[in-house]
Order: sequence, then structure tokens, then C-alpha cells
Amino acid sequence: MRETVRSGPRPVARILSLVTNAGDDDRTLGLQRTPRFRTRGKAGQTGHAEGVLGPKVGSGRHNSLWRTCQLRDRRRIRARVSRPSRKFGLLTPCFRFRWLLPVAMATGRLGVEETLGALNTALGPGDPVWFKETRARHLRARDFLAPRPALQARFGDGQVPERVIRAVAGLQGPGVAPVMRCAPTPAGLALQLQRPAVFERVLGAVPAYAVPAVPAAPGPRVLLHCPALRGAPGSLRLSRLRAVLVADHLARALRAHGVRVRLVPAVRDPHMPTFLQQLRVDWPAASERAATEALRSRVLAELGLAREGGALAPGVLGTVSLKEVLQERGRAAGYDPKLDKCLVTEDQLSVLAELQEAVSQWPQASPPGLAVAPHASADVCMVIHVVSCEEEFQQQKLDLLWWKLDDRAPLTQKHLVCGPVKVAGTPSKLTAPEYYELRHTQVCKASALKHGRDLVQDPAWTEVFSILSAATIKFEMLSTAPQSQLLLALADSSISTKGTRSGTFVMYNCARLATLFEGYKHSTEQGLYPTFPPVSSLDFSLLQDEGEWLLLFNGVLPFPDLLGQTAALACAASGLHVTARTETMCKFLVQLSMDFSSYYNRVHILGEPRPHLFGQMFARLQLLRAVREVLHTGLAMLGLPPLSHI
Repeated sequence: MRETVRSGPRPVARILSLVTNAGDDDRTLGLQRTPRFRTRGKAGQTGHAEGVLGPKVGSGRHNSLWRTCQLRDRRRIRARVSRPSRKFGLLTPCFRFRWLLPVAMATGRLGVEETLGALNTALGPGDPVWFKETRARHLRARDFLAPRPALQARFGDGQVPERVIRAVAGLQGPGVAPVMRCAPTPAGLALQLQRPAVFERVLGAVPAYAVPAVPAAPGPRVLLHCPALRGAPGSLRLSRLRAVLVADHLARALRAHGVRVRLVPAVRDPHMPTFLQQLRVDWPAASERAATEALRSRVLAELGLAREGGALAPGVLGTVSLKEVLQERGRAAGYDPKLDKCLVTEDQLSVLAELQEAVSQWPQASPPGLAVAPHASADVCMVIHVVSCEEEFQQQKLDLLWWKLDDRAPLTQKHLVCGPVKVAGTPSKLTAPEYYELRHTQVCKASALKHGRDLVQDPAWTEVFSILSAATIKFEMLSTAPQSQLLLALADSSISTKGTRSGTFVMYNCARLATLFEGYKHSTEQGLYPTFPPVSSLDFSLLQDEGEWLLLFNGVLPFPDLLGQTAALACAASGLHVTARTETMCKFLVQLSMDFSSYYNRVHILGEPRPHLFGQMFARLQLLRAVREVLHTGLAMLGLPPLSHI
């Protein structure tokens, strides 16, 4: 697989903020239009090489999307976004807020996007052609490739001028990885980095790659609403459980980038907090309902709702025409054409009152370490309704009703719709508690088979089994794009530390890393190994194994970009729906665990206690320390604590 990003005619650092330029009033969202330095990319371009990820986008609404970028000379530009997503990239329209994200050149770290942007710029004007290699067989010979078909389109005969090759080979700049050589090959123009220098730069500053950086200013306010949590655990079908897990993961990812997130509804069922705790879902709880008197007065006194057929059913206050609201708002894009008249009930008013209260009584405190930007608008807020496909129709009614009854309702409401969940070979519909108990039983059974005894009653293992059950469920539910249908297999074979696609496998390798470092610590206490030397004194040229470069180049180096991708929301400005790539983190952690497992099974890290072997051992330990930190951060984005044994 190869990765690419689109760049303008100048080297572009990591995208700082993404805004749209269609339809709505920019003043409401606190945007500032700057017509200078506009660059445009072609729509529908998906690259020329095999393995490029990202859907094709035609000349539809996505062509009206803009991004605000920062050049290496610290100027900012606004450039059109030509397509909505890229693997390990941030070319995703992040709603319509000025949202400043940390950039590689500001932190001094190396960046994949910075390197690709500089490489494409070195080739001269035109579409981007460089790709980052990710497959082990390709990385044996090169790290980046400009494919021959793309070069032929750029240079006619495909012969890259010698001056261009020299420019690429001598490439330097903030965030740009040092180049060792660049040469034409049958596949195209191949580039290899100075790997010891890259090892030294990355492993000498592990926190810059493994820990989310604190933004310089707070992000926008986002209200995440998950209607599935308004009932009891027994009412949660698997599709609604999926929406809950997506909302929880998205909230963690947004908060890691400085976005101020508020979660609604506060759960009131007495059994729901315990169940959510089992799943490692962090959600607020409350015992009182929001007051509905103001909304009730608006319904009864101002709307003059039609009372058809005389008396109304208990709890029903009247009816309202939703088509009239759509015409008033001019927001028909994405709404169900069957929406017409809606019964206004006491339950609906209770939901709207809680949403209204959450928006109007937002906590004023900023996240630690963040200063409020002087241009920040106090009333900017986006509401994202995370719903299952079964709930979307009712939520559309509530959207329109909120606009009808509340003049201060947020103008920006989006729907993140989760696809259906199907269970292979089982016609019956499982509830969420039944699904959790099934997975918990399978985890305990697998452990008993592995250890030869039942550990369920052992208090030391109770927490481990609970975490493994939650990890199994979260990786199953979140490893597929949320908008796609999910097919679950409930067989026992899916619960195994040997299966390379499960959350159990990721947790198992996390525990292996903990055991490795515990073994080194114990050996140091016994005097077998010396204490760990300063990282600046390590010789990273001793890291020659291809598995070591694979862990760094595919795992540690692109991780900051991946963290940003999990917090990116793609949407058309005037449309109703928004998409999120919440599956990215799970897939990344599984692949990183596979690469680590393959390397760990083949290479003996803690070798014989001989002084001439210590240099390589310490370099390897520092690499695996970075891998461990990346794994821990990734699991934290899923609400899962790392395990020290399994």
C-alpha cells in the first residue's frame, strides 16, 4: 500500500484548519475570509499507483471545500480541498470552524506530510506524484516512490531532468526527513531516507510522536448527542451500541486535539452507568430532567399547533408541519422526503430541553494549557447527532422541531449515521448486555484453556477479563467504517491471542511489551545489564533489521498524522450528514501489533549480558519503548487501559 497527499505549488505543512465556503453565514461561525494565496487542485484525482486509498470525488459539493494551510515561511493560505480523505493524511474537511492543529514544523518533529509536500514541490508545478511505501517488500529498496506513469504524464517521455533528481536528493526543510539517495528505477523515481538519522530524530523525541500535542488555542465547541443512551441497557440493540461506541471514541479523539466536547444525554437509567463502565465508555450521568416549561409555553401559546380530530392522545401537545420548517430554513439537502407533519410530545420536549440547556450553559473553562483565541466566537457550536440507521428518521424530526421552537438553536446540526449490525448465522437479535456477557464468557473460557484452570474466581484476573471483553467488543464494533454495515461472527474462534484481527491480539502484544521491559528492569536489578544510558548516546545505526524500520516508518513516524485523522469530520457545507474515520485507530493498532509480533518472534531483544552487545540492545529497547507509547496512546483513544499480563 502507498500513501499520498495533495500539495499546492509551494511546500505545505500540516493543515492547520479546514473550512468550507458554501451557503452559510461565515460570521455566525467566526470565520475570516482571506482571498490571498489561493491554489486549486483537480477534483477526482486518486493517484496513479496501486494501493492508493481514498474515494473518488467528482465535481460535486466537495469542490466548494477550502482548507487553511501554513507555508514553511509561516504565511497562511486558503486552498481548495480536492477530495475528502487520505490514508494517514488530513485532507478531510473538518466542519466549518477555524481549528488550529499542531504542525510538525512547530514541534521540530519529522512529518510524512511535510516530506511528501517537499518532494512534490521539488518536481515542479503539477499534481502530486510521490507516495510513501508501507509494504515490507517495497521498503527493502525504497521509502518513497514517484511512479513511472505519473512521471510520464509530468515530463512527457518520463525522463526526469538531472537537475530535478539533484534537487530531490538534496531536499531539506522543517519536518522533512533527510534523504540518502534518489535514483530512477523501472518502477519510477525511488527515494531512500537516511535511516540512522531518522531513527535518531524520532527515537530521540518519542513524546513528540506518541503523545497528542496540546494545541495553541482551543478548538470549536462540539455537542455530541447519542439518543441511544436515553433508555435502559436492555433496550440497546447492537446497532445502537455501535453508535454509543463511535460517539465515545470520537469524543476522545476530538478532546485530544483541544476541541471542547459536551456529551448528551446524561444517562438516567440506574443500570446504564454500570454497563457503560464495563465497556470502558466515559459518559456523564444525571438524575434530574431538564425543565421543559419554556418550550411547552412556546408550543401552546405561540405556534398555534393544529389539533386534528379533536382530543389528542395523552402526552401529545399538537402537530407541526416539518416541511414548512424546511422551507423556512432552506435546508432540505439530506432530509428524508417523507418528512411532513410531526406530533409534538412531552418526551420530545424533554429531549429538546436537555439539548437547549447543554448548548446555552456551556462550561466557560478552557482545557488545561489553552488560551482562548481573541477572535473566538462564544456562540459557535456544532451539534453532531450520532445515531443508528434506525434512529435517523426520528432524529431528523427533532432537528427541525428544535429549530422551530428555539430561536437560539445552533445553525449547524449534522448526523453521523452508523450502519446496521448483522450477526452471522443468528436470526435472533441480541441486546448489548447479552452481547457483552457472551464475549465475557468466551474470554474466560479461552483463558481457562490457555492456563489449564478456571481463573474467573481469581480477583487478580477479574479486571483483566473485563478489559479483554471490552477490547474485543470495541475492536469488533469500531474496525469497520461507521457508515458501513457490520457483520459480526460470534464464534469462540474470534477470541484468541493468536488471531491477528482482534482486540485480544492487540492487548496481548501490549502485555508482551510490558513483560519485556519488566524483564529488563529485573535483570538490571540483578546486575546483568547496566542502567539505560542517555538516549543521545545511543547508536541507532545498529538498527539494521527490516522489521525495525517497518515499526518506525509505519508505526511511530506517521502516528501524529493518524491521531489528527481520527478527529477529522468530513461533510458538505449544506448537507445533513457527516462521516468520521473512527475505524482508523483500530486498524492501525492491529497492523502495528502484527508488525511487532513478527519482529518480536524473530529477534531476541534481551541478549547475553556482554558489553559489545549492549549498544544494539539499548537501541532496540528505545525503539520498542516508542512502540509501547504509541500503543498506549492508541488504546487510550479507545478508552482501554494497557495490560501488563494476559
